[in-house]
Amino acid sequence: MVDAAAPKRPYARLLNPASIAVVGGSWAAAVIEQSERMGFAGDIWPVHPTRHEVRGRKAYASINDLPAPPDATFIGVNRQTTIDVVRDLAARGAGGATCFAAGWAETADGVGLQDDLLAAAGDMPIFGPNCYGLINYTSGATLWPDVHGGERVERGVALICQSSNIAINLSMQQRALPLAYVLTVGNGAQVSLGNMIEAMAAEDRVSAIGLYIEGFGDPEAFIEAVHFAHQRGVSVVALKAGQSDGGQALTLTHTATLAGGAAVASALLARLGVAEVSTLPSLLETLKILHFKGPLDSRRVMSVSCSGGEAGLMADLGEAVGLEYPGLSTAEAERIKASLNPLVTVSNPFDYNTFDWGDAEALSAMWHGIMAVDVAHPMLVIDWPRAGTGPTHTWDIAIEAVASALDSPDRQAGVPALVTSLPESMPPDAAAKISALGLIPGHGLEDHLIAVARAADIGVYRTTPSSPPRILPGAAPKSAVMLDEAQAKTALAAHGLPTPPHAVCVSADEVVAAVAEFGVSAVKILGNFAHKTELGGVRLGIADTAAARATAGDLLALSERVLVEPMAAQPLAELILGVARDPVLGLHLVIGAGGVLTEILQDSAILLFPLDQTAVSRALATLKIWPMLTGYRGAPPADLDALVDAVMALATFVEAEGDRLVELDINPLFVHAKGEASGVSVVDALIRLSADTKSSH
Repeated sequence: MVDAAAPKRPYARLLNPASIAVVGGSWAAAVIEQSERMGFAGDIWPVHPTRHEVRGRKAYASINDLPAPPDATFIGVNRQTTIDVVRDLAARGAGGATCFAAGWAETADGVGLQDDLLAAAGDMPIFGPNCYGLINYTSGATLWPDVHGGERVERGVALICQSSNIAINLSMQQRALPLAYVLTVGNGAQVSLGNMIEAMAAEDRVSAIGLYIEGFGDPEAFIEAVHFAHQRGVSVVALKAGQSDGGQALTLTHTATLAGGAAVASALLARLGVAEVSTLPSLLETLKILHFKGPLDSRRVMSVSCSGGEAGLMADLGEAVGLEYPGLSTAEAERIKASLNPLVTVSNPFDYNTFDWGDAEALSAMWHGIMAVDVAHPMLVIDWPRAGTGPTHTWDIAIEAVASALDSPDRQAGVPALVTSLPESMPPDAAAKISALGLIPGHGLEDHLIAVARAADIGVYRTTPSSPPRILPGAAPKSAVMLDEAQAKTALAAHGLPTPPHAVCVSADEVVAAVAEFGVSAVKILGNFAHKTELGGVRLGIADTAAARATAGDLLALSERVLVEPMAAQPLAELILGVARDPVLGLHLVIGAGGVLTEILQDSAILLFPLDQTAVSRALATLKIWPMLTGYRGAPPADLDALVDAVMALATFVEAEGDRLVELDINPLFVHAKGEASGVSVVDALIRLSADTKSSH
C-alpha cells in the first residue's frame, strides 16, 4: 500500500495551475469565460492557428509559441489534433491536460487512437479523453467548457464523476455544501478513477470525496486509493450506477443467481469502508455530514420537532436505516423540560409542540439540555414557509437557539443538524446561515437519515477497519469443464471441507454393495449435470437391496455412473456456499439460504478474498435465516464454529485453485446443531474449472 504522505503521480500542476492554456475554438472560449467568471488569477493563454485573440486575450498559433510550458491545458479539438497537441505539450514539459473530444476506445474505430494518445502523453498526466475536465473552486481554475453552479471556497468536498452531465447537475446543488473540486473521469485512459481519488485525498483543502461511478476501471488502483484516503482521514462516498451482467449467461449454478456486478461492487465498497448511496440527494447529504463533522462515532441520534407527525416519521425512517433513538434518563428529560410548557412530554423522538415556538430563552435552555445527551447526531426538524407567505423571524430564533448550545460546558452530543421534511423547504439563505453558525443544514428527512447512517458506517469502519481485498481474477468461462459431484467433493475434502464417504458405481451390483455398506443412502447420477433433481436423477432413502437395484436401473439409464453416499442427518438449516467470478472484481464468495429456498429468498451475502473468521461471522449475521442458526423458537443453536471453519476451508481451496476456477457451488450445505453429526456437511457440490490453465498446486 502507498504511504499516506503523497500520491504516486504528480498532479499538482494540473490540479492547481498558475497558468492555463486553452486549445480550440468555441469550447476553448467557453473555458476562458468560465475561468474569468470564477476569478482565476493566473495566466490564460488561448491557442488557435488562425485567430490573433480570443475573448480579448492574445492567441498563440501553437503550443510551441506559448511563453512558457502551461501548468494545465484544456484541449477542445478533434481526435487526431488532440494527439498532436498532447505530444507537443509533453515535449514542452507541460503539467497536464484535459481531453474533451469523444470517439476513442468507447467507439469501434477509436481504440488505436486512444493508444496513440497515451503514447503521445508519456508521463504527462491527461484527464479523459471524452471528459469535460476539472474545476478547482479554491483557486478558480476552471478547465470546463460549460455552465456549472459552484462558488469559490477555501475548503470543501471533491466530486469525481464518470458522467460530465451528472457533474454539472451536482454542481448546481443549493444545499450549502462547499465544493472544492469537480473532476470528470471520461475514459480514464491514463488517469484512472483511483488516481483521481488518490490525488484528491492528498489535498488538504478536501474534506471528503464523492463519487459517481459506472465502473471501477483498474480495481487494484481503486482499492489502493481508498486505503490512502482513509490514511489521510478523508472519507469516500459512492453512488455506483448500472449493473453488469458479469457473464451471467455463461453460468450454470445457483450461486450465479445471487451474485452479479452490482452486488459484487457493493461488497467491494463495504469492504473498503466506502459509504454507498443510491441517489444523488443522499450522496450530497452524506458528503455534507462528512464535511461539517466527519464520520459519526455511533448510530445514536435524537430527533426534535414541534409536531407529532414529524416525530413519528423520524422514528420510522430512522429505524429503517438502522439508527438508534436512545431513551432519555429521568434527569435528562427533566432538564430538557424545565424551560418548556408543563404539558410537553419529553421523549426521543421529541415533540415539543408549539407552546414555546419563538421563545429564544426557552428554546436555548432546551437545546443546552439536549446537547448534554450522549448522541452522535441531534436533529431539529424545521421547514420554512414559501417566500411571501408570512414572516420568518421566528425561524431565525430557532436556528440561533440551537447554535447557542454548541459551547455548552457539559456537551456530549455531536454537531446538530436542522433538517427539513422536504428538500425544497429550506431557502438557500437559511442553509447558508445554518452552516455559518457551525450547524448542518439537512435537506429532506429520508435522504438526511440515510446520510446519517452512512456516516456512521464509516465511523464503524474507522474503528475496526477490514483488511484490503485482493483481486483474484479466476478463469474465464471459455473452455470451462465441470467436475462431477464425486470429483468436486473429493477436491473439497482435500482442503478440509466435511464431505460424506461415497462410492462411484457403474453397475447395479456395485450400487447394491454400496447401499449395504452405507446403510440408508442417497443415489445420484454423475456427469455434466448442473441440476440433477430436475432430471429425476436423485433418489433418497434407499435402504434395501430391492430398492437399490431398482434405483440403479433407473439412474444408470440416465448416466453411465452414479454416486452412492450415506443419507445426511436432518439439518437445522440449509445454506448455499459458492464462489462466482466478476469480470472486473474477480472471484468472490457467496453465502446464503440454500436448498430449494435459494432463488425464492434471495438471501445472501458476498465477501471478497482474502477472508477472515470475523468477516464470515458478520456476513452470516446479516442473513434473514440467521435466527435459525442461533436457536429459533427453542430449537438448538447451529454449530457456528464448524460453519465458519467450512467457509475458511473453502477459502483455502480458492487460494489454491483460483487461477483456473470459474465458479463453484455447494448447495445445500447442511448445518447441524452444535454437538451433532459433523457440524456441517457438503451434500451437493459443483465446480467448473478452466481447461486452458493448469493449476500450480
